[in-house]
Amino acid sequence: MVYENLLITCIVLLLGKEAFAKGAIYLTTKNGTFPIMLTSFKSHDSSTSGDTPKILSAIANNLSRDNIDGHWDKISGVLFSSFLNDTNDKNNANLWKTKRSINDAVSKNITLVLENLLKNYENSQLPTHGKGYPTVVQTNILIRSMGPVSELDMDYSMDCYFRQYWRDTRLSFLGPIRSLSLSIKMLERIWRPDTYFYNGKHSYVHTITVPNKLLRISQHGDILYSMRLTIKAKCPMELRNFPMDRQSCPLILGSYAYSNQQLVYQWQNSQSVNFVPGMTLSQFDLISFPYRNFTFTRREGDFSVLQVSFNLQRHTGYFLIQVYVPCILIVVLSWVSFWIHREATSDRVGLGITTVLTLSTISLDSRTDLPKVRYATALDWFLLMSFFYCIATLLEFAGVHYFTKVGSGEIVIDDSEWEDLIEEVGGDAFAARQLAVRRRSSVRSGNNFSFSTANENHDQTDLTQKPEQTAVRLTMERTTQTEVRVPRWRQLLYCLAGDDQYRRQRQREAGNRGHINSVSHIDKAARVLFPASFALLNFFYWMIYALSNDTFAWSDNPINTLSH
Repeated sequence: MVYENLLITCIVLLLGKEAFAKGAIYLTTKNGTFPIMLTSFKSHDSSTSGDTPKILSAIANNLSRDNIDGHWDKISGVLFSSFLNDTNDKNNANLWKTKRSINDAVSKNITLVLENLLKNYENSQLPTHGKGYPTVVQTNILIRSMGPVSELDMDYSMDCYFRQYWRDTRLSFLGPIRSLSLSIKMLERIWRPDTYFYNGKHSYVHTITVPNKLLRISQHGDILYSMRLTIKAKCPMELRNFPMDRQSCPLILGSYAYSNQQLVYQWQNSQSVNFVPGMTLSQFDLISFPYRNFTFTRREGDFSVLQVSFNLQRHTGYFLIQVYVPCILIVVLSWVSFWIHREATSDRVGLGITTVLTLSTISLDSRTDLPKVRYATALDWFLLMSFFYCIATLLEFAGVHYFTKVGSGEIVIDDSEWEDLIEEVGGDAFAARQLAVRRRSSVRSGNNFSFSTANENHDQTDLTQKPEQTAVRLTMERTTQTEVRVPRWRQLLYCLAGDDQYRRQRQREAGNRGHINSVSHIDKAARVLFPASFALLNFFYWMIYALSNDTFAWSDNPINTLSH
C-alpha cells in the first residue's frame, strides 16, 4: 500500500562518532518535516561507526517506493538486524536499548504528530465527504446492570458501555505504535457521529472521577469511541395480564442530523449486545434480546436506525405472597359467618364488613405502583372477584335475616320482666329465655285458636279444653306445617321485592314454632355453593392468564408507538 496523504522518510545521519552521538530521526509529511531527537545514542562507542555502510545499505534496500508501507517496525527491524549480524553480545544489548529509545522518543512526540495531522483537519465534514458513499458506524453495547423497570412511568434504566467504531483516513499515520489512546480533549477536534436515543428520557455520561470516555486511533485511521452511560428510556407496556405479563422494552438509536445517504449504523457482530456475567433483574427474567437494523422515515428523509428489544417476563412470586394468598384467605374467612348462628347479627355483619375493608386496603396498595390505565388488569379482576364474594356473604346474611330473623326466638324482654324470669328459674339465663319463648308462644297460640274457632264454627266441646293443652296442640300443628306452601322461587321474589305482607306472615309462623336454634337452609346451601364456585372461578382464572403467553414480534413502526 502506498500512502498518498502521509509520506514518511527515515534519514539516519551516521557521519562519525560525533554525529551519531547527536543522531536524530526526521519525519516528513505533506504538511512539513519535524525532528525527533534521540539523546540515548550518545553512549555508543566508536566501533559502531564502522558499521555505517551496512546500516545505510540495509535502509536503502528497504526504503524503495514500493515498500514504503513497511512502517516503522520494518525500518527499525532492518536497522537492528544489521547490527545483530556484525556485533558481539555486548553490542546486541546496546542495540535493544537503542530500539527502545526510538520508541520512547516517538511516544514523547505523539502530541507533535497529532498537531501536524490536525493542522488542516476539518471536523465538521464526514470522513467520506465527497467520496460518494456513506460513513459506516459500527456499534456494540455491554450492559453492566439493568433496572428498575417502572410500570408507573413506563420506562426502564440501565448502566452500559456504549462503543462506536468508524474509519477516518484523514487521521491515519505510520510509526512503531499501532494505536494511540488519546485524551478526551481530542474529541472536540475531530469528527464524531451525532448518535442519540430515540426513546431516551434522561441519559447521562458518568463523570466521576473524570468523564468516563475513551478515544483510540489506529494507524489506518480506525477510531474507537467508548463511554459509560446510564440510559433511561421509554418502555410502552401492555398491562392487561399484569402480573402474569411479558414486556418488550426497546432501545432505539440513530443519527440526529445525518440521513442514511451520509451515515449508516450497523451492529458490529453477532455479539454486539452483551451482558456482564451474573447480571439479574429484581422483578423480571430476561427471555431474549434480539436486535436489528432498519430505516426510519422522517420529514427530513430516511435515517439509519439500530434497535434492540429486551424481552422480559415478570416474576409472580411477590404478588402471590402479597396479594393473591391474602385475598384468598380473606374470602375464606368471610365464609365463617355461614357457621355462625343467624341470631348473632352483630357478629356476622361485623365479620363481613371487616373482610370488605381489608380487601379495599389491599386493592388500594396494589394499585399504587400501577398507572391509571383505561382497562382492567388481571390483578384487578381477581380483586373484583374477591370483593364480589365478600359482599355476597353480607347479602346472603341479609336474606337469612329477612326469612328467619324476626320472631324466630329473639324476644324483646323488659328489664323488670327479665329479673322476674331469672329469679323464677334460679339464675339460669338460658332457661329464663326458654321460659319467655314458651309463654309468648302460648299467648299467640291462644289468640290464633280463638280466631279460628270463631270463623269455622268448631265444636263447643273443644272450647272447654284447658288453655295450656290447646296452646300446645295448636303449636305443634303449626310447627309441623312446612314452607312448601310457597315455592322457593316465589319466596326469593318476595325477598327481592320486599313484600311486607309475606314478611309478616313469616314472622307469625316463626313466632309459633317455639324453638330458636334452627339452622337456615340458605346457610346450608351457601356452605357448599360459595367454596365450590370460588374454586371453579380460580381454576379458570389461572388457566386463562397463566397459560396465555404473549409472543414478541418486531413492530413495523416502533418509534411511532413510543410517542403514545
